[in-house]
Amino acid sequence: MCSPVYLMVVSFPLTSTHAAQCRYALGMEDGTIPDSDITASSAWSDSTEAKHGRLSTGAGDGAWCPLGAVFPSASEYLQVDLRSLHFLALVGTQGRHADGHGQEFARSYRLRYSRDGRSWITWKDRWGQEVVSGNKNTYDVVLKDLGPPIVARYVRFYPLADRVMSVCLRVELYGCLWNDGLLAYTAPVGHVMHLSGSPVYLNDSTYDGSTEAGVQFGGLGQLVDGVLGGDDFTETKELRVWPGYDYLGWSREALGQGSVQIEFHFQKTRSFHTMQVHSNNRHTQGVRVFRKVECQFKPGLLLPWSSPPLLLAIPLEDLKDPSSRPISIPLGGRPAQILRCQFTFADRWLLISEISFYSVSTPPPADFAATTPRSGLPVAKHDSSNTAILIGCLVGIILLLLAVIAVILWRQYWKKILGKVRRKDFQHDFQNGCYILTFTVDAWAWFSLNSVPYTPPPPACGMDMEKGFPSPTEEPPPYPGAPPYPALSPPSVPHYAEADIVSLQGVSGNNTYAVPALSSPSPTAADCSPLPDLPRQCLVFKEKLGEGQFGEVHLCEIESPQDLPNLEFPFNVRKGRPLLVAVKILRPDASKNARNDFLKEGKILSRLKDPNIIRLLGVCVSSEPLCMVTEYMECGDLNQYLSHRVLLDKTGPAHHAATISYPALISMASQIASGMKFLSSLNFVHRDLATRNCLRPIKIADFGMSRNLYAGDYYRIQGRAVLPIRWMAWECILMGKFTTASDVWAFGVTLWEMLSVCQEQPYSSLTDEQVIDNAGEFFRDHGRQVYLSRPDICPQGLYELMLSCWNRDCKLRPSFAHIHSFLTEDAMNMV
Repeated sequence: MCSPVYLMVVSFPLTSTHAAQCRYALGMEDGTIPDSDITASSAWSDSTEAKHGRLSTGAGDGAWCPLGAVFPSASEYLQVDLRSLHFLALVGTQGRHADGHGQEFARSYRLRYSRDGRSWITWKDRWGQEVVSGNKNTYDVVLKDLGPPIVARYVRFYPLADRVMSVCLRVELYGCLWNDGLLAYTAPVGHVMHLSGSPVYLNDSTYDGSTEAGVQFGGLGQLVDGVLGGDDFTETKELRVWPGYDYLGWSREALGQGSVQIEFHFQKTRSFHTMQVHSNNRHTQGVRVFRKVECQFKPGLLLPWSSPPLLLAIPLEDLKDPSSRPISIPLGGRPAQILRCQFTFADRWLLISEISFYSVSTPPPADFAATTPRSGLPVAKHDSSNTAILIGCLVGIILLLLAVIAVILWRQYWKKILGKVRRKDFQHDFQNGCYILTFTVDAWAWFSLNSVPYTPPPPACGMDMEKGFPSPTEEPPPYPGAPPYPALSPPSVPHYAEADIVSLQGVSGNNTYAVPALSSPSPTAADCSPLPDLPRQCLVFKEKLGEGQFGEVHLCEIESPQDLPNLEFPFNVRKGRPLLVAVKILRPDASKNARNDFLKEGKILSRLKDPNIIRLLGVCVSSEPLCMVTEYMECGDLNQYLSHRVLLDKTGPAHHAATISYPALISMASQIASGMKFLSSLNFVHRDLATRNCLRPIKIADFGMSRNLYAGDYYRIQGRAVLPIRWMAWECILMGKFTTASDVWAFGVTLWEMLSVCQEQPYSSLTDEQVIDNAGEFFRDHGRQVYLSRPDICPQGLYELMLSCWNRDCKLRPSFAHIHSFLTEDAMNMV
């Protein structure tokens, strides 16, 4: 069998849309591709026919060998049918070894491919070379990185020779399914720009279709190859190619009109939500992004163009920004099989590097059958009686009334739901003369165990109804050196969203959280090992990290951690060096239910033993107040770390600024995904995953909500931080449904933060109320929901992973195991 190490030595472009993730063997070696889909022009014998041309297998005589010599005609080929369109980034070849008896191999070969089985295209590299270097012996596997990659269903290998000789071949294809569904695009031929006497060729050099009368049609090329051009279009990301290679560009003067029309043909009808156009905006050369774009949609080949067309003008500030960047164009979820867009010039030149779509496959339109001729169907007899007409009218009126009533009830129901989401007033439940104030496991308990059922506490009687809570008495410090407790201010606990959602008053935050429906039994004491009880005198107060309604979080030192044999030690600390810890303290005047929940939280946290999760080191429960001692990373949180860095490829050596590279970001994201994979395996739900809650080195925690620094990241009710709505899935905001799938949504936002190096809040252009409205758009699913745009450093393949995390259907979001696997492979190939 072929060792996986062969794949590890291949370097894929960072900017490729699909090549960064499409490197999976498609099934020649492991037999996924059946023998019937492997054919050849001829075979030397039954034991060397096409089905034996599988990489690293030795069936038959060990390879496919054509009947005749491949010189000079070069007409013999081995063909693989992939059954559907695939994006191919890599091919592998091997000679015939046959346990040392084989002597035949191909020193070079050509590739031809087809999307329909009728029109065949010869693959050429970026410099126009057709011949691919092959094998030098009979046993080594040689991998060829396809630059440019190809989209095809059928692939043919044509072995070559420089003299009359016999050759044999084994092959493998590497790629993935072409989910984009794009078959071809039609666009005008690019023009040549003359700068200081030097030509800059802005043509589509890898286009594999036809050209006629200055128009390219029937193929795919550089607009969908995934290579994103930089700010300076005269510099390319590929070696030894000409200036302007990364862009397809048109001159208004040469084109003779004020706009460029590009038409896209897809396999089947799809619902289009967003189009991203990566355009250059180099003002000094008369290059600007398009001023406006007008798109028309054709749902089927036999259907007319939609009317009216969709028109979008580009804001003036986008025209002023001199950097190249992707521009997101909302398409409103309109169905189309053919999409035609007209880009209006804003200056003398328009340069586009890449066009991508966020779309989903849809069934044929409902009126499609009406356009298709139908025969052989029975014809209803004509009934001219007045009775039949009267009955028909009455039935129609009744159905119309029922439909109107259903619409009114539906609108009133969801108006009520969305109204509750946006309500900011405090509602009390009054029963038997007592306000019922409900709360469950600490808001600091950043994990909710799906197996812990929620039990409401009894009515909070015996308190001042004006103030809500009794005023506290002065309490002693929780440990030597700690400051005294501040006086409690009267709380105001909002009743958020639905009736089955309860508020969580936490040790470290004043957050109101929705609690998911829980059914499994809670963990018992037998499930967890006894928690080590630490002496309070070993804790030396350093500073207060944060304060919540029912407690505080302090940064402390343990001066001689090695002297505490019962301390759960997470890592080695040099002798004589203190250990930094975070101490969570429950106020002594907390209710009995809060105390029980605090102890339950300690048992839950004691189960979390993973290298990427903050660990519980011990507790102080022998006397009041109750304390939990956890790890603390002295390097701080990930948000603060990234916000003071710039991306390595955007800062020159003269800037002397702290930098970070793309592989480093992906490595950290992979560690976060690893920690969340561990949590999801235990059915824990974090509910507040963000960079502010990831410490360095990467350990997932939840200090963010307790720090004033991040108060602006939480939606406020009556001036109090409540919900991190910019990281929350739509079902969390509207229905209080917190699951692992909603954590996956938050991970997608966290990954967006990291690739944006924490320079801005998610949805920074939206107010809190607009973010909540956007959640409503996700529920209604009319194509008006807003997604976070792709960061500049983010490859399209990774952005598609983010979009899958934000899928409206929580069942279609990827698992943390899949995310971790994807990021681990991505990080390994970025090093």
